[in-house]
Amino acid sequence: MKLRPDLLDERSPDNIQVVQLTSEVLPSSHVYMEAQVFAPDSKRFILHRSAHAHGSDKHDPEHRYLVCDLENDCALYPITEETGATAPSVTPDGTAVYYFVNETEVGGGRLILKRVGLDGTGHETVLVVDNALPGTPFRPSSIYPLSTISSDGRKLALSAYFGDGKTEGAPWGLMVFDLIEATVTPILHGQTWCNLHPQYSRSLDPERRQDLLIQENHDNVTDVNGNVTRLVGGMGADIHVIREDGTHFRTMPWGRDGNEFCQGHQCWRGRTDWVITSTGTRQPEEWQLIEGLATEEVGHRGKESPNGVRNDLSREFPAPRFCHFATDLDGNRFITDAGPFDSGGHLFVAEFGGIGVDPLKNFTYLLNARCSCSKDSHLHPFLAPDGKTGFFNSDESGTLQAYMVRVGD
Repeated sequence: MKLRPDLLDERSPDNIQVVQLTSEVLPSSHVYMEAQVFAPDSKRFILHRSAHAHGSDKHDPEHRYLVCDLENDCALYPITEETGATAPSVTPDGTAVYYFVNETEVGGGRLILKRVGLDGTGHETVLVVDNALPGTPFRPSSIYPLSTISSDGRKLALSAYFGDGKTEGAPWGLMVFDLIEATVTPILHGQTWCNLHPQYSRSLDPERRQDLLIQENHDNVTDVNGNVTRLVGGMGADIHVIREDGTHFRTMPWGRDGNEFCQGHQCWRGRTDWVITSTGTRQPEEWQLIEGLATEEVGHRGKESPNGVRNDLSREFPAPRFCHFATDLDGNRFITDAGPFDSGGHLFVAEFGGIGVDPLKNFTYLLNARCSCSKDSHLHPFLAPDGKTGFFNSDESGTLQAYMVRVGD
């Protein structure tokens, strides 16, 4: 670790500290702000080396996931060694990490689900997928770099391309792995699911914890090998909630009204049923933060869905330009990046008020990340579960690195 007081400026609070966590010649990055990478005590988490802000190259032999021990001067130690390791999730009790080794190819290869203790011991193979998924002709490939684990630690979800390399308009889909039974079940497939961002509810309630937040990219275009040539089109993406068994498909009341569109990032508000997204609007020209509740699906109408419930969290912030964000586990604190992104990208923290009613309050500017803000170097800020420490990426040094800011109480 290296202290970086030079990243603070005259607008930064006096009582915060910035730490550069990685410093190799190879680029390093946080996994993603929605990824479940932290132990629940907020003392250890996972990041990765030889990676960019949206993942890594499955053929890169230098890529490793690392554990960062915040109580031990942010010491880093590798937890994977296999080429192709991807999509890690830390178990809710913080004792272990599930991850995949991607040896797939379109229409073939194999996908290996592994487990290792968060202390780096006890590597084991849980399941190998080297045939068609149960009840389907589909073989997964183009593995999504993010998995998500249920709050009881029993299920893991992962998305992938389901094409065969020959069929135009082939589907993408979502797989749910039963970690106790070591089985896999595909619960969703279709051509529009190329960028699913699956996220299990953090609720501890036995019913609600079965919900998955997912993204649908309407009018996307993909070739037969799963290469996306248009990520979204038309009226834009919309966001849904589905049960882990593939039932009870619902819609979030955002976007698709001709003026508002989903930027493509959303997350649960802590353990609640409320979800937050970043939207763009043409009139006024803003990037807003909107929370909402899922409502019944009636034709992908987004914001115009009947009975939609929503709350503008950024309505008291002048000319909002928010993009990526995250909450603490209890849904009390919030961190976000904000434009202008052509001048380095700004980092803010804020506090929540009444759920579904109040705007975010006590916005506090932390720093300018001095980042190029290219796609591979997005800031992607997130919080430790206790909300006391924030994390972001920056290539201010010329190479992408992972950073931490202690945001205090």
